[in-house]
Amino acid sequence: MVDRGRYPDAVTPWERKAWRDAALGWAERGLAAHGLRETGRRAVRLRPWSVLVRMNVGEQGAVWFKANPPAGAFEAGLTEALARWVPEHVLKPVAVDADRGWTLLPDGGPLFRDVLDREAAGPRDWEDLLRQYADMQRALEPYAAEMASLGVPRAPVTALPEIFDRLVGGNTVLRSGDREALRASRPRLVDWCAELAGMGIADSLDHSDLHDGQLFAPRQGRFTFFDWGDATVSHPFCSFLVPALRAAEQYGPEVLPRLRDSYLEPWTRDGLTTAELRRAVGLAWRLGAVGRACSWGRLFPEAAGGANAAGQAESAGWLRQLFTEPPL
Repeated sequence: MVDRGRYPDAVTPWERKAWRDAALGWAERGLAAHGLRETGRRAVRLRPWSVLVRMNVGEQGAVWFKANPPAGAFEAGLTEALARWVPEHVLKPVAVDADRGWTLLPDGGPLFRDVLDREAAGPRDWEDLLRQYADMQRALEPYAAEMASLGVPRAPVTALPEIFDRLVGGNTVLRSGDREALRASRPRLVDWCAELAGMGIADSLDHSDLHDGQLFAPRQGRFTFFDWGDATVSHPFCSFLVPALRAAEQYGPEVLPRLRDSYLEPWTRDGLTTAELRRAVGLAWRLGAVGRACSWGRLFPEAAGGANAAGQAESAGWLRQLFTEPPL
């Protein structure tokens, strides 16, 4: 069973038999090393940014093989490292091949998205997950240099204007008027970056796409975070953008102040006032759009044509959103 989603024509390494044989052979050996044996059919999910294979292992449920494109291959090594640094917040991989960007992961339970669909979950659950995620980011601050050494892209706020220039100049779907408007707004971006950098909040891990399908909810009030292929080492508050947008879609923008303050709780002991922290997360809300624009460049080199055009369009959309007033 192969699911290609909205990208039926996107080419991934899965199309090559030699690659499939090598990848699935590696996954089978990883299962065997843990005394696991496949049962039933595999389910394959192909996207321009990942190959995902669900392997049934009987009573133990499922194990997931994931392959990343070269620009996101760091996820394998990062996943392994996170399981050492913050094991209470992430999955422990069954096997990792950091050189090839391959990971074998256990099932993490129900997705938060499915819990929201089935149960009486609501904004309070979003508050809990954001608080837990912020705790994890605080715990990861000492490992920022090690994460970068694993290949996780560094994007400190002082570097964002240069990254912005590269994105605007290289985007193939931006209209000339949009490109000129973005470049004319660049001085505002420079000011925001300087102000946020001056607050002295340490860089940490920015998931960059933390929506309700990117975390498990194995039990009430506890969450497991995964899928680090879009991650950067950057200002931690940039992570707030995506979950806040998703929660606002579900419950309306009136939930955002409480979500913001729940997310900021772990930083209140650092000497910054509540007003300063709120100002910081408002700035990072804007700047998080740069990370989202970057992530759409992490596709398999084979995924040309429509997939690349779609990625460029998504990236352009995030660039335009950069100068939209946050609804906080």
